[in-house]
Amino acid sequence: MRSGELIPGALSWWIGMNKQELDRQATGRLVGIARKWYDQMLDGLIPSISLPTRTKKNIEYDDTSEVWKYGDRESVRSAGTAKSALHLLKMAYVIWFLRKQIGENRSSTLRELYYISEGWKKAKFQAQDESNFLIEDLEILTDMQREAFHLRPEEDGATVFGPLKLREMTRRGERDIHCQDDVGEAGYQIPTNVETVELLEHDARFVIAIETGGMYARLIENGFDGDHQAILVHLKGQPARSTRRLLNRINTQFNLPVVVFTDGDPWSYRIYASVAYGAIKSAHISELLATPKAQFIGVQPSDIRDYNLPSDHLNEKDVAALMSELSDPRFATKYWKEQIELQLKLNLKSEQQAFAAKGLDFVTKEYLPARLSDMGII
Repeated sequence: MRSGELIPGALSWWIGMNKQELDRQATGRLVGIARKWYDQMLDGLIPSISLPTRTKKNIEYDDTSEVWKYGDRESVRSAGTAKSALHLLKMAYVIWFLRKQIGENRSSTLRELYYISEGWKKAKFQAQDESNFLIEDLEILTDMQREAFHLRPEEDGATVFGPLKLREMTRRGERDIHCQDDVGEAGYQIPTNVETVELLEHDARFVIAIETGGMYARLIENGFDGDHQAILVHLKGQPARSTRRLLNRINTQFNLPVVVFTDGDPWSYRIYASVAYGAIKSAHISELLATPKAQFIGVQPSDIRDYNLPSDHLNEKDVAALMSELSDPRFATKYWKEQIELQLKLNLKSEQQAFAAKGLDFVTKEYLPARLSDMGII
């Protein structure tokens, strides 16, 4: 088994801090936002905050970190307008709640935060998207992740199966887990906060991140992890932050190649993009969540043609999504331009499990080994 050491990025200054210091930093930075408003009012200014514009047009490639980040475009929220004043009021209530929660060593989900606002009168959120967006604002303003505020998502992380040994903290203390020998058939479940997990060692050649549960189970049943020394990660569709963070950590700490295996449609290409380049709405923490060296293994539009896979015709939304991706800077490469234009020409999309039409072993005995060989991974 091989081991390695984590090399933190610039935005991970708080990783490795003990809990008490992390709580102190989180509280201080949250309260610092409200203190800035107070100082603005003392100076006779209208309270305001400045945030990067979270749109596709405002993400730029950073050569140093090799990920997509927000650019220089900003929007200002000022109490000078009723709409922005209400936003600042809601932010003040959330800061108050989070400060109290951290102080009491409690935690809550994003969904619970939305319902807690029911008692905040005018500061009540009208939809959960609104409260989620505000938490992202606070992450940007504090340069910390929501986990530092004792907030966790409703969804859990996905699962891992393969030659990886890790250590996690449980209520009964530390526990070492081998993700092949010490887990059930579904694998090790990724916790919502993977910073509490220590990656110990591995005996793998690469990591394969898989969109669907059916294909993940197929690879396990066919022994793909053992035959090819592969760490399998089930993405569960659009991957949770914890899943993307774990992929980032495995790649960074062990320098293992990461490949992403999804369905062959525009929505699945965005799953790959979120793993490799980062998601637009979380571009402020792309260095922690994105794995820029991750490669797309398939299903490629050319696979649909070359393997004559069972497929469906693209619908109007599929075509619109593909056209949008042609203008998305994350897909601005020769490879993606050729593949997307081919798919529009074919007017077809296909699922991972369409390979079953050629037999249950075809994907693990023929397709994946061939693609991995072509990519120089095996």
